[in-house]
Amino acid sequence: MQRLQKRIANSGYTSRRKAEKLIQEGKVKVNGKIITNLGFQVNDKDDVEIDKVHLSTEEKEYYLLYKPEKTITTVKDDKNRKIVLDYVPSKKRIYPVGRLDYDTTGILILTNDGELSNILMHPSHEIEKTYLAKVQGFLNPEEMQKLKSGMIIEGRKIIPKRVKLKKKNNQTSNYEITITEGRNHIVKKIFNQVNHPVIKLKRTAYAFLNLEGLKKGEYRKLTMKEVKKLYSLK
Repeated sequence: MQRLQKRIANSGYTSRRKAEKLIQEGKVKVNGKIITNLGFQVNDKDDVEIDKVHLSTEEKEYYLLYKPEKTITTVKDDKNRKIVLDYVPSKKRIYPVGRLDYDTTGILILTNDGELSNILMHPSHEIEKTYLAKVQGFLNPEEMQKLKSGMIIEGRKIIPKRVKLKKKNNQTSNYEITITEGRNHIVKKIFNQVNHPVIKLKRTAYAFLNLEGLKKGEYRKLTMKEVKKLYSLK
């Protein structure tokens, strides 16, 4: 037996948090009856239905994709642009964990495991993400100190875990930055605060995972050891 919201998340339909909202809104049926109790228990034989879709307990899949630029981090796009699912040939209903901007490259996890997705995206778990940012100009010591000390962005203070200069040119410089934030465009907003706009951005690591052995547009399946390690991050 397991809670209804966990069963929904495990089916790959959505995250546990969103499943709880669907239950509270009266959109979930179990064996034909609407259930609004978040503590309701079900088993694998119970028929769970959301918006006339009957959920199955499908086998979980886990992928690591090296996302190329000019690719949308979504499961569909009404403008017929390239999406991340075009690179991962799965018959399961997988989806990206979090997102990367259209022109941002790098590591992206895709899965149909709603419970794991919720663990990785929940702010309280502070999962580290590392980026390589090419920015305009070069941060002077005062600007670097401001960045390392933290700054208020959209009402919330952000303190990077690590910041390191990797390369300096005449007009641009490259910085490696590790954060636990997951908000949209957050790395770009961080560097904008010190007046050094991001020109190019790549996510090089997600927790302990990296892009070793992959080229842009390539993917690999995560090992069960890696999946268990990701679960342990909560």
